[in-house]
Amino acid sequence: MEFFKDNMVAKILLLLYIILFTICAINPYARDVWWAENIPLLIIVGTLIVLYVRGIRFSAASYLFMSFLLFWHTVGGHYTFERVPFDWFNDFFGFERNMYDRIGHFSVGFYSFAVMEGVLLYGLVKNKLMAFIFAVFSIAFIAMGYELLEWQFAVLADPSAGADFLGAQGDVWDAQKDMLMDTLGAIAVSIGYLIFRK
Repeated sequence: MEFFKDNMVAKILLLLYIILFTICAINPYARDVWWAENIPLLIIVGTLIVLYVRGIRFSAASYLFMSFLLFWHTVGGHYTFERVPFDWFNDFFGFERNMYDRIGHFSVGFYSFAVMEGVLLYGLVKNKLMAFIFAVFSIAFIAMGYELLEWQFAVLADPSAGADFLGAQGDVWDAQKDMLMDTLGAIAVSIGYLIFRK
């Protein structure tokens, strides 16, 4: 299908992201939290655009997986993750805290699909098992690094902005659970890559 061959998916997803970003930039709950949450996303989007322009392009499936975090996180930044109206999900599963953040962390792992695709395409690893290990470990490392950055932001920012940015909702193990969700997302998507990409 030509739609998928010419990377129109990436272009359409970028356009949808720009529209969502613009809408969510209007009157967010806390402007400082909005910027703190969205600067990393802008870096990701900028990096993907530079790679695309330089001819390093991913499959439509990779762009779809990568866009999930961008869309999810942009909405989370608008409300702050603790305040996203997500009661239907939390009530259905009986969660006492807002789990919007946890699903967002799970979607961080979706980037392992593109990592596996890239390292195999460019011959950076010798087989799919090594690509799987590299992708999962890369996501786990990035997850750990991001939690350290969040911690430093919370320490340096004013207490209320730091608490909103962290979105821990009173859970002392929030950082560890976030890293676990990032890694579980990476494992799930990487297993999917092994099964569906021959």
